[in-house]
Amino acid sequence: MTATVVGLSGSPGQVSRSRTLLELALNALEKQGVAPSRLIDLARLPADALLGRREATEVREAIQSVLDAGVLVVATPIYRATYSGLLKVFLDLLPPDALAGKVAIPIATGGGPAHLLAVDHGLRPLLASVGALVVATGVYGTDAQFKSGAPEPALVERIERAALEAASLAAGVTT
Repeated sequence: MTATVVGLSGSPGQVSRSRTLLELALNALEKQGVAPSRLIDLARLPADALLGRREATEVREAIQSVLDAGVLVVATPIYRATYSGLLKVFLDLLPPDALAGKVAIPIATGGGPAHLLAVDHGLRPLLASVGALVVATGVYGTDAQFKSGAPEPALVERIERAALEAASLAAGVTT
């Protein structure tokens, strides 16, 4: 049985480096035999529902997709040395241990290498706090690693390594 994949884009913009890496990761997982089922742009969800002020079908469906997934790929820009608030408010809507038994790939982008550790000191603990089994290879990309919107080969290799780890872990978790 192959695990389904959900990609969460925590970027406030539809076009972003973190979204580019997210799409690469989803493609790499597909090559590993783990078929992506849904990419969720959190910025397109109703803000009042993300903040818990009202109910919205789109947010309920996004949460259900995450709960049904076997693999979660989370991509966010780094602001003020941590993940986006958009990602945080969405994950706050999940019940405790919502990601138990699920594999997660953390992906982040930032202006430079100064925030490299945000993956290990912010994003990884955030995912683990809701029960995810986070792959060993976190991905962090800087502005300098993108030429004309495309990531350099070393960054693509890191994405592929994280996808291979996730596929292997998901196969072990689901069997």
